[in-house]
Amino acid sequence: MTEILAQGAAVPGISSAARVIDHPAWQELKNSVEEIRPWQSKDGSIDFDAEGAPARSLVEVAIDRVIAAVEQLSPLLPHDSAYHTALVADLRKWADGAFDVPDFLDSLLAFQPAADRVDGLQHLAVFPMYTQNGNPDRNLEAVVLRMVWPEWLAELERTRYDNPLFCGITFEDFTAGYDTNSAVFFPETIAVREAPERFSWGGIFCDREAARFRRVIDAAVRTLGVELPDDISAMVADQDRCQQAFVLWDMIHDRTHSHGDLPFDPFMIKQRQPFWMYGLEELRCDLTAFREAVRLEADGFAQGRDVQYAVLFDRMFRFPVTGARVRNYDGLGGQLLFAYLHQHDVVRWTDNTLRIDWERAPQVTNQLCAEIEDLYRAGIDRPKLVHWFAAYELVSTYLAPHPGSRWAKGPDALDLTQPPRKLVDDVLPDEFPLSMFYEALSKKLKNVIASTRGIRANDTGRAAA
Repeated sequence: MTEILAQGAAVPGISSAARVIDHPAWQELKNSVEEIRPWQSKDGSIDFDAEGAPARSLVEVAIDRVIAAVEQLSPLLPHDSAYHTALVADLRKWADGAFDVPDFLDSLLAFQPAADRVDGLQHLAVFPMYTQNGNPDRNLEAVVLRMVWPEWLAELERTRYDNPLFCGITFEDFTAGYDTNSAVFFPETIAVREAPERFSWGGIFCDREAARFRRVIDAAVRTLGVELPDDISAMVADQDRCQQAFVLWDMIHDRTHSHGDLPFDPFMIKQRQPFWMYGLEELRCDLTAFREAVRLEADGFAQGRDVQYAVLFDRMFRFPVTGARVRNYDGLGGQLLFAYLHQHDVVRWTDNTLRIDWERAPQVTNQLCAEIEDLYRAGIDRPKLVHWFAAYELVSTYLAPHPGSRWAKGPDALDLTQPPRKLVDDVLPDEFPLSMFYEALSKKLKNVIASTRGIRANDTGRAAA
């Protein structure tokens, strides 16, 4: 099994193996970006007429320092030279435009990390962007990342799970927008004058996903008294194993959005739908990764077993109790998975202990995946609103809706003269509230989950539940 390169390890064929963040220019770049960020408005512009606004000359000096640092660091990253040239041009264009709404389309198009997926390869990226599940404003951010692309993963992508845009990545260092819950790097978040016709990459920070998984699952297992098989207990204690599980899980999940019997737009981009539709789509992709992981384990891939338990534990123990209760579709998917397994006697909560039937878990989890796929397959023959109600029926078979829900009362409780998108207003912010089990678990894990904000791979010490 090919190991993920340790930070700072040499990469064959790369002219410099020096860590970017060890160069003095990185700290200068980081400090200058942090100086600029508080001056920016939500759209990334700088309003020099606002109270407390800096002098334009002060911002120009900071931008000059950012440009100088990029130019010093770029020789360490010859594969990014075209991007860094375009980045400097976009930074200067922003300054010449009096720091109006930034447009970094040219540098975004020049940044192509998926074109050269080499395990351990570093990238330095600077963009005005929001960080999903992190900072909602398009502030200037700088991040140094490292590609995760071991040979076993590359072979699976070539032969079984084609996903040419997917980038598994880890953090080297970052500015404040990533000192948050964000674990993704997507081109859609970057400030540009127009969206490209298609994006050419998408990155998942498997080190952060693994680190917060380990911390939360360790606390959940202790809180619930779950007895883990020895090999799964060893996985939860091993950052590298968890990273490998997450990068494989994410690669399969990502491609699943465009595979299978799908709604017209599987990503549901620019569609207004009830949030349970998004919850089912994300859960479908995770359960597809679970099903593939069962097959991979049978084919001798050790990572296959790890992915199965990563999906089960993250979905059941972290997702439902993480984030706000307003249209929390990932939380809903986790609640649904737990309820399905509980009602099929795979998990039992007795004597204040959670017991799991490890032998039946794969079969019953795949059964839920099949029910969702049946829903999707039938959906192509249904009007949109009928499909939404069918999905609601699937979810409400296992989860109790809010007692005040109009949707739970059926079509007669809704004004069907309105278009479907208007009926979304009748969906409650927390249409499927937490069960008593999850309400109690949420209180127990609240501090642990809060402690994972901005977590790094080496911040995986046990946190008190």
